[in-house]
Amino acid sequence: EDEEIVAEIMKRRFFPALITHKPWEGFRFAGHEIRITESTDCYGAVVWPSALVLCYFLETNSKQYTLVDKNVIEIGAGTGLVSIVASLLGALVIATDLPELLGNLQHNVLQNTKLKCKHQPCVKELSWGIDLEKNFPRSSCHFDYIMAADVVYHHPFLDELLVTFDHLCENDTVILWAMKFRLDKENQFVGRFQTLFDLEVISNFPSLNITLYKAMRKGRMKA
Repeated sequence: EDEEIVAEIMKRRFFPALITHKPWEGFRFAGHEIRITESTDCYGAVVWPSALVLCYFLETNSKQYTLVDKNVIEIGAGTGLVSIVASLLGALVIATDLPELLGNLQHNVLQNTKLKCKHQPCVKELSWGIDLEKNFPRSSCHFDYIMAADVVYHHPFLDELLVTFDHLCENDTVILWAMKFRLDKENQFVGRFQTLFDLEVISNFPSLNITLYKAMRKGRMKA
């Protein structure tokens, strides 16, 4: 079953028939063909399989996890694929990442959502753990969903990532998080994450070493 679903997910990706001056990959989600411009010189400018897993889940579970008119923030948006799919499914989306990634992110989001979405998504800088209250004040920023794909890997900002999850998440916020397991350090992050949030495995793909989680603040999952 794992391999069948993974094969279906990977079939959503296609490539240009002709060589182009700018490398791009294509994806089919939410009834649209999405073209993503990538950059091989930066981790955040490549589409990783975790993003495809999350997009597939959003599309195939759109009744249970309806995004229409919901406030969504994606952290570590990278190329923007997850934010684009969430927008096409009707959400009000803020796609965030580091300042050096915003140009490519903005390009991808705009070219794939303009005049196609109920709500035009926006792109905003978010450096994990920095100026969170200034840029995303809790008094005015309420998110129904926080989305993250492959934000946990071997980098020195795992403490800041946890602080960011904590700041953005309110009692009724749902976190949808796709994670590829690589090293013990990442397993340790999951344990630390669970000190603040209840965690539920939604889907597991052993052939990709990817797990899709749903999380909410402690004690709120069944509330």
